[in-house]
Amino acid sequence: MLDEELGAWRNRPLGCFRYLFLDARYEKTREQGVADDCAVLTAIAIDPLGKRRVLGVSVAFSEAEVHWRAFLESLVARGLQGVEFITSDDHPGLKAARKAVLPGARWQRCQFHLAQNAIHHAPNQAIRKAIGEELRAVWDAPSLGRAEEELKRLVAKYRTPAPKLAAWLENNVPEGLAAFKLPKDHWRRMRTSNLIERSIQQEIKRRTRKIRVFPNETSLVRLVSAILVEIDEQWAASQLPYVNFNNTSAD
Repeated sequence: MLDEELGAWRNRPLGCFRYLFLDARYEKTREQGVADDCAVLTAIAIDPLGKRRVLGVSVAFSEAEVHWRAFLESLVARGLQGVEFITSDDHPGLKAARKAVLPGARWQRCQFHLAQNAIHHAPNQAIRKAIGEELRAVWDAPSLGRAEEELKRLVAKYRTPAPKLAAWLENNVPEGLAAFKLPKDHWRRMRTSNLIERSIQQEIKRRTRKIRVFPNETSLVRLVSAILVEIDEQWAASQLPYVNFNNTSAD
């Protein structure tokens, strides 16, 4: 009975959702006596009233394009429409899948992950310590134009002492500036995937950490679905919108 109820929830009809967050985490399952990683793909969204909702979950062998694409296509088949904006990391499988299935949606690369990646590209400890704060001047700029100016200044600063970092910043950081196209009071909400990571992934981690290895994929899907149903019901009952769509003009 529980599996039927959770299955019905995972396959319930959707509708119009303007903003979409996508992310994945890994859990271990045992198949044919061997413990292996399974990717838990999750989608949450903002509806036209500005409220958060959990759209669905899928368990796959990896984050390869074929798995992300199948998951996104299943959301569309359930009636997902109206997606204008997607926030996620830059996993190549996810990137290819969203371009194929939701080509009309503008994409925001998570600024938090961008900053972490920049640190990994820094050539020495001094730059690693500085680059996060320097990127903050880009993220917190009062307009897209100012953000682009701050980025040019940062690239120019590292062009000689750290040319590989400068090239990486120039090629990658613009993918984290799409949120500036949204209404100004949406910028902080939509510029990172923190919503799905803090509200969804951390709760899944809290509830699964003692299990370590699930006996099979079905048990993993069952527990994760039950967790997401709880979160979705809490969000649906909330009277406060996550973003306000009454003011739809971008800065």
